[in-house]
Amino acid sequence: MRLHISATGATVDDVFRALADTSRRQLLDSLNARNGQTLRELCAGLDMARQSVSKHLAVLEGANLVTTVWQGREKLHYLNPAPIAEISQRWISRYDQQRVEALADLKRALEDRPMPEDTIPENKPEFVYTTYIRTSPEQLWRALTDPAFTRRYWGGLTFESDWKPGSALTYILANGERIEDPEQVVLESDPYRRLSYTWHTFTPGWAAAYQVPDDTRAAYATERRSTATFDLEEQGLLVKLTIRHDGFDQGSAVLGGVSQGWPLLLAELKSLLETGDVAVGTAS
Repeated sequence: MRLHISATGATVDDVFRALADTSRRQLLDSLNARNGQTLRELCAGLDMARQSVSKHLAVLEGANLVTTVWQGREKLHYLNPAPIAEISQRWISRYDQQRVEALADLKRALEDRPMPEDTIPENKPEFVYTTYIRTSPEQLWRALTDPAFTRRYWGGLTFESDWKPGSALTYILANGERIEDPEQVVLESDPYRRLSYTWHTFTPGWAAAYQVPDDTRAAYATERRSTATFDLEEQGLLVKLTIRHDGFDQGSAVLGGVSQGWPLLLAELKSLLETGDVAVGTAS
């Protein structure tokens, strides 16, 4: 049985087939080292002809392992670990752990290595993650904003806001801790199409709730506030959800933390909307 995971027709078989080719793995390695590259930059960094790189990128995009963003006339390519997280979340527990060690290692490699300080491209989103969910834009919007949904896939986290541009956004942790700050606001709100807001404040209460060491919290708190943006695009019976998280300082400590959290969070959200169930929730 072929299990579909994207609106492009990508299946689990497609993901593994895409990863089976050495050249395509080299392209993913290149994007893992420096995300947001153009076709020209990818060709320059690898001993491959432009036509070959284009063909391999098409396969990776078809498997949803690479997602793209247009910036002016340039097409930027981003590593998208969401399919790996989805495979791990939904099906890895059905098999003996020893048989899937290679997949687990790959998942860690894709998620855990932050971008080197001197390779974060200026004016480009640091992270662009894409997934396809069998739901409606209206239901997905509710899942992003309604406490009845967020607490189930985001480790008990809920939001308090009227979701209008410029309005305050309060993060409420599972233990009832309220995270409020004048700079925590909704930036854009176009129901069922786009939502953007500033990231939360790293308070002592947040650190205590998630067992974050004091020195780590202090390092996070010195950085400028980042921004999370959600784009929803209806595609037949599915909705394409693209999450961009950007606005980090060079050498950001926060960047490494959110890079691990988003793929898992997307998998939890997808599972909730498609099956009505989630595994253990996450928050960051």
